[in-house]
Amino acid sequence: MKKTNGQEIIQLFESWSPKKLAAMDNDPIGLHVGNLNKPVTKVLVTLDVNDVVVDEAIAAGCELIIAHHPPIFRKLSTLRTDTPQGQLFEKLIKNDIAVYAAHTNLDVAEGGVNDLLAEALGLQNYEVLVPTYSEEMFKLAVFVPVEHADQLRETLAKAGAGQIGNYDSCSYTLQGEGRFRALAGATPYTGEVGELHVEQEVKIEVVVPKSIKSKVLRAMLNSHPYEEPAYDVIPLDTTAKEMGLGRIGKLPSSMTLKQFAEHVKVSLQVPAVRVVGDLSSTVSKIAVLGGDGNKYIHAAKRAGADVYVTGDMYFHVAQDAEAIGLQIVDPGHHVESVMKVGVANKMQNLCQLQKLNCEFIPSKISTEPFQFV
Repeated sequence: MKKTNGQEIIQLFESWSPKKLAAMDNDPIGLHVGNLNKPVTKVLVTLDVNDVVVDEAIAAGCELIIAHHPPIFRKLSTLRTDTPQGQLFEKLIKNDIAVYAAHTNLDVAEGGVNDLLAEALGLQNYEVLVPTYSEEMFKLAVFVPVEHADQLRETLAKAGAGQIGNYDSCSYTLQGEGRFRALAGATPYTGEVGELHVEQEVKIEVVVPKSIKSKVLRAMLNSHPYEEPAYDVIPLDTTAKEMGLGRIGKLPSSMTLKQFAEHVKVSLQVPAVRVVGDLSSTVSKIAVLGGDGNKYIHAAKRAGADVYVTGDMYFHVAQDAEAIGLQIVDPGHHVESVMKVGVANKMQNLCQLQKLNCEFIPSKISTEPFQFV
């Protein structure tokens, strides 16, 4: 495996959790401390960055920390090393440890916080609860000689074109005749300069999300045998799969609210939960949203959830949920720590596929400030 640096690690991370997915305006995501232009052999993955977590990173020999909660959430007016926050940043800088934060983009991303929570709860056929991001789609239609069609289809698929839902390499092909005359100065792949030429061609059509349109066009042009390929790029009314906050799905089998609350405790490894609702009622459709989900009780109710699992539920919001008939299980904000192992495993697998030599370590430190007595 080749040596790698911080830039390569974050490029790989952002390939599945890009900044554009951030669901909050001015979300302070990205590099917070240090720089990424350096060799990285070990990365600590953590929910929060505090003094004990930094000590853990130092002891493990990590050059980079990937955190879910941004350590600098609001702009700093000063950076004094006689304050706890200033001392934390001083320790990071002196030990040459960079900190990168992925906040609501990691909540939204496929394989991110909310998918991990839904999987931990055993939800089946779950979908996005609150859509926050969809992408404009285009259709690329390109004309190519018959004998080059298979190669071009493969090139387009490798560049990411032709993905529809859970299917990839989707394309449509129509055969016909292409006519052209090469003028003086041209170097035609087929035909002669000055002569009208007829070529058996196929028209290949694929769908392309806006985010990779330029990449797909470059790949197509580099692979195409013609000096001047003929192609169309047409905007579509349809959008790519919606992404967003929270997930909603079904339990494998119904249970009472009391049983489900116990299931949440065990699945998310918390000592206690707060519950709103009739403990004897039967529940099967579950909404879950990591972190503070107070804003989305009505979204959960509209989606048909029997129970909404989220943290930091306010007293009056809990009363509002009760009034609309939505039951609540609040396991606390810290359940987002499910991302530590999930992100570490995903990044380790991606690095191995890319032959990057880097170890990802899920933090063993609990940053839960609350105790139950």
